Amino acid sequence: MERTTSIAVGSVVVATVVLGLKFLAYLLTGSVALYSDALESIINVAAALAALIALRVAARPADANHPYGHTKAEYFSAVAEGVLIVLAAVSIAREAWPVLLNPRPVEAPWAGLLVNLGASALNGVWAAVLLRAGRAARSPALLADGRHIVTDVVTSVGVLVGVLLARLTGFSWLDPALALLVAGNIVWSGWGLVRESVGGLMDAGVDPATEARIRHAMSEHAEGALEMHDLRTRHAGQVTFIEFHLVVPGDMTVTQAHAICDRLEDALRSEMPGAHVTIHVEPQEKAKHHGVLVL
Repeated sequence: MERTTSIAVGSVVVATVVLGLKFLAYLLTGSVALYSDALESIINVAAALAALIALRVAARPADANHPYGHTKAEYFSAVAEGVLIVLAAVSIAREAWPVLLNPRPVEAPWAGLLVNLGASALNGVWAAVLLRAGRAARSPALLADGRHIVTDVVTSVGVLVGVLLARLTGFSWLDPALALLVAGNIVWSGWGLVRESVGGLMDAGVDPATEARIRHAMSEHAEGALEMHDLRTRHAGQVTFIEFHLVVPGDMTVTQAHAICDRLEDALRSEMPGAHVTIHVEPQEKAKHHGVLVL
């Protein structure tokens, strides 16, 4: 958690530097498309701050009021980022529409384009760092921030191409038109973040590939049991919760059944680091003959 928090602090710093560079590019060119790109960077700063706060809250240990911990705080950060992205798109559209109706030439773009290109390169490198760290830590907040920055990089490249075309062709309307396309792309990105994060808040199960790994680990390390069924999973930030019923012979001792449970828990935590595993032991007559069979 200390590493993810440090990366979140780095995100705030990088997002602030990129914001300054992109506004400088806008001031040098007067391009409404570059202005829209700079506005999106304001959202990057806000999102980085939200991710940092969420990670600090998520790091708090479980307490009497939150016995399952505070890890879901990361989802609130991702939802907030999605909402901010949509607000940025509305601001961009509001600025671009009047210019589309009354196009104005883009002035002295070369220096501005180079500044914006440098900001985009910095964003691209940092996005790779965030995505790698987010996958390693299974952090929704870092992954959301990384995916948003990837979208920002793609947007910036599109803006650069559009402004360059507007300058070379003399079609000034390309600048605001591209800004409106940027706004639409941002809305799509924000919707994706909100949808994914709401799934986490609603205790959606793990993806099919992860569930297959869990079932394989269960079947490989349940020697002595008869059956496992009613598997339930969910994510809460960086933590995966796994629950299932374990059927054992009716004459098996508590000590023997407990040994099987310990072996299963160790295997599942090895497959899913930090997993919280809950196992309900049942006698043979409770077998349902479906789920994960161990015969």
